[in-house]
Amino acid sequence: MCLQSLQPNGLWFERTELLQKLKKQTDEIFVVGTDTGVGKTVLSLLLMQFFYANGCMPFYIKPIQTGCSDPYDKDSDARFIYKHVKQLTKKDPSDSIVYCFREPKAPYFASRNEGEHIDVRAIKDALDEKSRIYSPVIMEAAGGLLVPVNENTLMIDLIKMTEAKPIIAARAGLGTINHTLLTIEALHKRHIKPLGVVFIDAGEKPAPQDMISENIDAVESFSGIKVAGVISRIKDFSNPEKKCYQPIERICSSQASGVGNFSNHSFNFF
Repeated sequence: MCLQSLQPNGLWFERTELLQKLKKQTDEIFVVGTDTGVGKTVLSLLLMQFFYANGCMPFYIKPIQTGCSDPYDKDSDARFIYKHVKQLTKKDPSDSIVYCFREPKAPYFASRNEGEHIDVRAIKDALDEKSRIYSPVIMEAAGGLLVPVNENTLMIDLIKMTEAKPIIAARAGLGTINHTLLTIEALHKRHIKPLGVVFIDAGEKPAPQDMISENIDAVESFSGIKVAGVISRIKDFSNPEKKCYQPIERICSSQASGVGNFSNHSFNFF
């Protein structure tokens, strides 16, 4: 049985039984990064667009937003998501943020400087509430995995607490081998297996293709975790090219079919 739905750029996805299997396995996805500014919000946007286009009811949560005066600030990640997902353009981005702080710092210090304490139970409660209504819930981390949330909690601890499945956003170019392997090692030590790695090549000058290939080879060889693909610079965030969704497509098909390697029999573009 399949249901077809219109994708934002006019292309069509095929929604198969694989997607239904995936939804049963992965109700929450945690988009994490090897560093700050690697492209977590762009990957979150593509996930939201992808799942909407395949007939799902996803929800985006940025549990902790720093560097913004409020959820409507020009630098708000939720505002960016709501602006470029057509199903959300008339909805309130404040629904997607649990905590918001003005200073662009690690959440612990940004909150401390405003005299506030981040209660991880409030984050878990918000996730549980949305998970009863929406599926999947797409959470976006703030910074890297070892960024402090409060005096006792790191960002990686939120993944363990929520039992969400992480997808790693990483740069495509120079330096990503070290950062990506360290991120995977941190997850491994806590017995968390990521769904996959997505390289994001968003710079004005693309990374050399041979370097990207070498980076993929190194990450896969030393970690055993697959790199699902590379997302190039996007010109129109409201209508990304269909190739931008291919890494997500590979991750979904791999998880839904229960195979470890990414396959090609998943959600078809046509």
